Order: sequence, then structure tokens, then C-alpha cells
Amino acid sequence: MSRVTHDTAYPGIQILPRSRNWWAWLKGSPAECIHLEHDAAWMATLLPDTLYLRGKRAIRREPTRPEVALCRRCLAGILQEELAQYSGYVVAFEPDPEVFTQYFFVAKPDFEAAGLAADVAQAIDERLAQGFGACVRCKQTAKWLWLSRDQVSNLDEVEKIHEVPGEPLCAEHGARKLCEAFDAIPEANLFYVNLPYGEAGAYVWI
Repeated sequence: MSRVTHDTAYPGIQILPRSRNWWAWLKGSPAECIHLEHDAAWMATLLPDTLYLRGKRAIRREPTRPEVALCRRCLAGILQEELAQYSGYVVAFEPDPEVFTQYFFVAKPDFEAAGLAADVAQAIDERLAQGFGACVRCKQTAKWLWLSRDQVSNLDEVEKIHEVPGEPLCAEHGARKLCEAFDAIPEANLFYVNLPYGEAGAYVWI
């Protein structure tokens, strides 16, 4: 498995020096952005190229970038750049700020192994197959379908996943929409966030 350094993987992120010393390495703690030293009210652990399948790590992109703990601003900087460049299609569910601890992307071939119920996987797959039309903000081809909590409050609402219109967005505006949703959440401690891979899939939360 090939890996890259933090400096190479996250050139725009200042890493807190003490989060990369021998004690942090011994504890297995991820490196942290410098902003978390004084404000950890909003924190997310980013594992860009990793998916969890049946509780085990599965690498989905090589070379694999290391995990890193980020404040909201640093996370948003990475998300906006990476998500805007992703050429695939995304059904994205707005997370519940009161209970979510993970927000992660699952590509279609991994739906079952990642734990999505069969009826949920089928509903998402059908939305992806339909296409999303034009972005409501700029009229370019929509690559994202944003499903707000007002329309779909959780993945148990299978019929709503089939039926609600959602908000079609291009990749750039999809990335902005997700960051706007995170901006509206005053505090968070996310144990796991990853980045899209493959040709199409869904961003889900638990």
C-alpha cells in the first residue's frame, strides 16, 4: 500500500507540531490542524481514501492519504476543492446535526458491503440512473442531488428517497451546499469523513 506524507497530502493545512510527535504516534492519534489547539468545538477526522466495509478498512484510492483531524474551515477548504473536481454523480443526504457522528461516501458497487439496506440501495441507485437535470444555481449539468432533512430525514424513509425532488446541483455548487450545511452546525465531532471515488454513489450519515 503506497502512502503520502501529510505535507504532500494537505499542502494548505498547517499541522499542529505536537500532534505529530512520538507520543501522538505511539497513541495512534491522527495529525491535527493547528486551529484545533485552541478550538475543538467543531472537529472532523478525514480519511480521504478509505471506506469501511463490514467494519474493516477498505482502501479506495492509491496512493493513500493519511487521516487527519481538521477544524471546520480546514475541512471545508479540502472538500470544496476535491468535490468540485469529482466527475461522478452523488446523491447527498443532509445530516442531522443532533446525532450524526460520521459522514461518508459510498460508491454503488459497495452499497451492500457498506451496510445499506437493500431497499435503500435500490432507491438511491434508481435516482442515480434517472439523472439530475440542470443545476438550479448555474444551469450546468447537475452532478449532485441534495436531499435536505426537510425532504428525507433519515435513510428509513425509502419512499421519500424515491419521490422527493431534491436540489440538483453541479459539482461546484454541490460542494458548496455541503459546506453550507456544515457551517450551519455550531458544534460537531465527526469520527469519519471520506471523499468520493468511483463513478457514482451517495453521501450518507450515521
